[in-house]
Amino acid sequence: MFREETSQSTETVKLNKRIARLKVLAQKYKRAEVTQNALLEISNFAASVSTPEEFYSSLHQSLKKLIPADNFFIATLNPATDRIEVPFFEDEKDLHPEDCYPEEDLSDMLYSGLTGYVLKTEQALICNNDTYTQLVASNEIIPRGSDCHQWVGVPIKSAESTTGVLVVQSYHTDTYYGDMELELMTFISHHISAVIERLQYQEQLELAIETRTKELSIAYNKLKLEVYERRRAERLQKSLFEIADLATSNIDNLEFYEELHRVISHLIPINNCFISLLNEERDSLSFPYFVSQFDLPSPKPRAISDGLTEYILLNRKPRLLERCDIDALIQSGELYCEAPELNDTQEINQWIGLPLFIHGKVRGSLTIYSYSYSQNYQEKDLELLTFVSQHIATAIEKKLSAESLQISYEQLEEKINERTQALACVNDDLEKEINQRKRIERQLVHDAKHDNLTGLPNRAMFMERLSQSIKHVRRHTLDKFAVLFIDMDRFKLLNDTLGHLEGDRFLIETAKRLKLCIRNNDMLARLGGDEFVILLDSVGSQKDAEDVAERVLLELSRPYTLANQQLNSSASIGLAMSGQNNADTSESILRNADSAMYQAKSKGKGCYVLFDQGNNKQHVQELELENELKIALEKGDLQLSYLPIMELESERVIAFEPRLFWRHPTLGKVKQLQLNNIAEHCNLLIELDNYMLAMIYDGFHSLEQRFGVDFHIQVSISSQHLNHKHALRALKNKLKQCSFDLTKLTLFFNEKEFVQNTNNHINAFEQLNGLNVQLGIDGYGSAHSAISSLTFLPIQSLKLDSSYATHLESEQHLKIIKAYYSAARALELEIFAVGVSTKAHCQLLSDIGFEKGQGIALGKVFELDNSSNQVCA
Repeated sequence: MFREETSQSTETVKLNKRIARLKVLAQKYKRAEVTQNALLEISNFAASVSTPEEFYSSLHQSLKKLIPADNFFIATLNPATDRIEVPFFEDEKDLHPEDCYPEEDLSDMLYSGLTGYVLKTEQALICNNDTYTQLVASNEIIPRGSDCHQWVGVPIKSAESTTGVLVVQSYHTDTYYGDMELELMTFISHHISAVIERLQYQEQLELAIETRTKELSIAYNKLKLEVYERRRAERLQKSLFEIADLATSNIDNLEFYEELHRVISHLIPINNCFISLLNEERDSLSFPYFVSQFDLPSPKPRAISDGLTEYILLNRKPRLLERCDIDALIQSGELYCEAPELNDTQEINQWIGLPLFIHGKVRGSLTIYSYSYSQNYQEKDLELLTFVSQHIATAIEKKLSAESLQISYEQLEEKINERTQALACVNDDLEKEINQRKRIERQLVHDAKHDNLTGLPNRAMFMERLSQSIKHVRRHTLDKFAVLFIDMDRFKLLNDTLGHLEGDRFLIETAKRLKLCIRNNDMLARLGGDEFVILLDSVGSQKDAEDVAERVLLELSRPYTLANQQLNSSASIGLAMSGQNNADTSESILRNADSAMYQAKSKGKGCYVLFDQGNNKQHVQELELENELKIALEKGDLQLSYLPIMELESERVIAFEPRLFWRHPTLGKVKQLQLNNIAEHCNLLIELDNYMLAMIYDGFHSLEQRFGVDFHIQVSISSQHLNHKHALRALKNKLKQCSFDLTKLTLFFNEKEFVQNTNNHINAFEQLNGLNVQLGIDGYGSAHSAISSLTFLPIQSLKLDSSYATHLESEQHLKIIKAYYSAARALELEIFAVGVSTKAHCQLLSDIGFEKGQGIALGKVFELDNSSNQVCA
């Protein structure tokens, strides 16, 4: 019985042990199944996840199914930088290490703690309080983070090295980690090592792909830019080819410039542009092409001024001007100061001006501008247009040259046709021409040495004969000859009054009379105009030559019958004898005779003067006087006097005529008329007038203080100001400097000079009228110009010649004066009597109708002392 119970008890113990062992095995199998499922789950999501963050999060969730892992993080070692990173961190107490220790380096901080200890030892670690205290005490680690109950770290190993650490920790005593949890985490770390490496490689690969993508994107952008630049260069090259083709194309100018506009528009948008060209004289602009988005009319050709186009031409450089740049130039006075009416830039946003160089000179400009703020040109557009403008200038130059060549071809063709026809006629008349050739040659020889009008020998033949005479007297010292230089005294007045036809008849008659005064062996020649010269060959003495001169004066003093009326004339003769100087030449002897003739004129005309060295000395003195006048002008030694102009009845002063005078140290007071004569000889008339205008400007306010403000200034100036455009421009500039209202200034020009150059006067008067200056003709009646010419002259005043006032006793003169007065009143012109010397003249002129005049009977010339504002007689 006891054995049975003992046997049963033994069996029960064995069964209980087996049951316990089975339970342990069942628990192990169950745990192995859970572990296997967790590992399978890890393996599944490891194959499906695409980012490390997603993998670490799924790993954490799977790990939590196996062990308590609420506090879990993963630290990995970056093989490229050898620094620790924390890609996943979850903890119930602590923040991420970067947030806990923001001032410390994350890698260095982790290296100094438990994580770094596991990485360095490459061994798994279960750390409790005792172990932690020992490690801190042995300086293996530095305390980091919050205190915990247990800390478990397992190294993540690859084939060759440790690449990271898996860490779990607990803060509660009821959570315990043992060898089984350590083994499980070690097992998992072996499985995830490859996944982490794969994810890191994938991340590096994606980073490399991203970097490569960026590099490819940059390369693509560069390639796009190169393609754009190449296409732009191709367009530019194509445009240049088109411009070159246009230069040789057979199209008219308008189509040529339109095609240029089209070609440039392919490069940059152009809605508003024009081309300007300078004329040959470079004083005016023309606009052969103009296009505007607002359909504005094309500008008309105009003179050079101070506009934007001239600014580009003057600076000779391409310019891109913004609105503010244009305003600044206008404010500084560089633009539109002289011609504000040209300023139409108020709405312009940008302006591009490009000078066009032809043969190294600026011959025009290409201008592009925009009104819209949305259309903005850049510096690169300016550079492009600058390059294109060079080719445009070449095309324009070729086009102009082609046109000029075409015109030359057409003219040449016309000449060839004319010449062909002429040759045909010549061929028909060739036989006649051969017969007449000798006669023509003789006539040519005669014409070459004779005057066409009188048939007398000309200067060339006379000088040849004079040279022979000089050679003769040098060989035969006892022989003598004389030269008479004859100038008719009133020929110019006669020619201007009766006309050129009667003047020619006068010269022919004079030549006939002179022939009667000389011998057959003497020579009479005409030098030109009304100048004749006689060579008296083999005269016995000076008295013989003087007899001939007296005979000539007597013969020429006889009345001439011209235009059905008798006219008296006279001559001035200069007489030069041979043998006065051994170095005499034909030129010097003729010059001596000419000098003596001028002395005869200065003595009152109608006489002769024998040349001597004293005459030559006087010429030297005249030259010295001219030089002294130049110096006096430079130093300002000339002074100003005023002649009052009054109303004839009331004798109220209405105007003043300024007159210059010069207090010469030896000649005394040199008046205006003599100053004009000296200035005319040395070509200083314009300078003399400018000097007088400057003094008038300076003294005008003194006149106002002395005589009030109700008066005008009447100035007689030379017509040389009107002979060419440069002189006229200078006069206009001088008038613009006037310090008083120009309507108070009247410029008078002499009628004789007007008759000699009518067209210049008309054109100049039109321009001067634009300055509001008053214009007039003085010396009227001296040149007997047609009264009809007054109808188209833009003048306001006339001054009669002073000779009429001195012949008021003549009924003929009275009739002429009345005619002039009636004509002036009919044309609404203000007319002045000049040279009024007596009160009787005043009354007589008043009876005719004259209201205003000047002369010694109406007030004497006075000087104004500017310092004291006193009038000096």
